[in-house]
Amino acid sequence: MSEEGYNKLVAELREMETVQRPEISRQIAEARDKGDLSENSEYDAAKEAQGMLELKINNLKAIISEAKIIDTSKLDTSTVQILSKVEMKNVKNGMKMVYTIVSESEANLKEGKISVNTPIAQGLLGKKVGDVAEITIPQGKITLEIVSISF
Repeated sequence: MSEEGYNKLVAELREMETVQRPEISRQIAEARDKGDLSENSEYDAAKEAQGMLELKINNLKAIISEAKIIDTSKLDTSTVQILSKVEMKNVKNGMKMVYTIVSESEANLKEGKISVNTPIAQGLLGKKVGDVAEITIPQGKITLEIVSISF
């Protein structure tokens, strides 16, 4: 993963542990003070939120502990690989698009970042500028020509 993506995950984890966790604990304590816990929906909701938050925290910790930060300065731009920014053209309609291939946890289509596990990324990996890739996606097959590769 990129250093930027790693730093975002670490910041998100820190925010969950230092802001969200104490807030949920406060909500549980407040709901507990209202009396009978067997009929207290606020308490049940707060406990459920706490469970979900702890699950998210544990998942983030696992991702962070297994993360490998890739130094883009040492990557080769002759072929498409993870962290490559790929400009491509749809051969059928001539439409151009640019995607950066990132790890699953960094994927964000609004930012033009697609997961390395998507069909498009899988079809592009290892290709060179000028190569044409025929990729099977849920809507059928698309043919993409690689225009440029950068980082």
